[in-house]
Amino acid sequence: MTTILTNPGTPTAEAGRVRRPRAARAGGQRYAGPLGYAVLALFTVGSLFPLVWTAIAASRDNNRLAQTPPPFWFGSNLPHNLSVAWTDANLGKAFLNTTIVAGVSSLTIVFLSTVAGFAFAKLRFRGRGALMLIVIGTMMVPPQLSVIPLYMMVAKLDWTDQLQAVILPSLVSAFGVFFMRQYLLQALPDEIIEAARVDGASSWRVVWHVVFPAARPAMAVLGMLMFVQTWNDFLWPFLVLTQTGNPTVQVAIAGLGRGYTPDQSLIMAGALLGTLPLLLVFAIFGKQIVGGIMQGAVKG
Repeated sequence: MTTILTNPGTPTAEAGRVRRPRAARAGGQRYAGPLGYAVLALFTVGSLFPLVWTAIAASRDNNRLAQTPPPFWFGSNLPHNLSVAWTDANLGKAFLNTTIVAGVSSLTIVFLSTVAGFAFAKLRFRGRGALMLIVIGTMMVPPQLSVIPLYMMVAKLDWTDQLQAVILPSLVSAFGVFFMRQYLLQALPDEIIEAARVDGASSWRVVWHVVFPAARPAMAVLGMLMFVQTWNDFLWPFLVLTQTGNPTVQVAIAGLGRGYTPDQSLIMAGALLGTLPLLLVFAIFGKQIVGGIMQGAVKG
């Protein structure tokens, strides 16, 4: 009886081994099954439903919205409602004011947060830990507590119904400082800073030529978050601005549909107009923003 000896390296031995699926190998690409796609589709529909419903309500009249069941498809009043909302709410000036406020606030927050985050992450100075705890502690204070003293300060400066009353309190962000500190702790090696110091670079030159390039993905993400937050801010602009003076988008929309019976279709039309710029910004810069978030996640 003859025994066949097989070399482990031969194809016969390889055929006897149990092969793991490609998706289960280390570093292998995983593919979603039908259940995964179904869950993703469900979450996508749920995320888009508020925007779609806003567009549907903006295309109907107030009487149809009050009926049961409500409409679930578009009507023919969308151009008319958008035109009336644009005129009645003075949205042209509101868009300009909000762009100025959100742009100035976002750029200033990104710049100051990056500089402060670099100082807390890489510089050694007395009281650094205590100061960082104070910065984080300010995030725990409800913003409503500062409304009354801040309004008294703005009134004394005679800044009511002026854009600087909205811009000045939003030029710094404790969240931005904490966000940039956490990012720079991992994304910026100490060796690069030491090499720049050896070459004779000053602190500001290190910030400009080393810190800013390394922090660019996080700066893009933070800028987008702050722009959206400032664009959607309502409480403080509503207190210090008026619809007929220097309104922001949210203040202008708040004045729509006033009366004994609010016109919900006009309110929805104004809300749709106020949302479109944010959708446009994300459509243009969404790839860079998501890439910055993923790069920060990998480096963290």
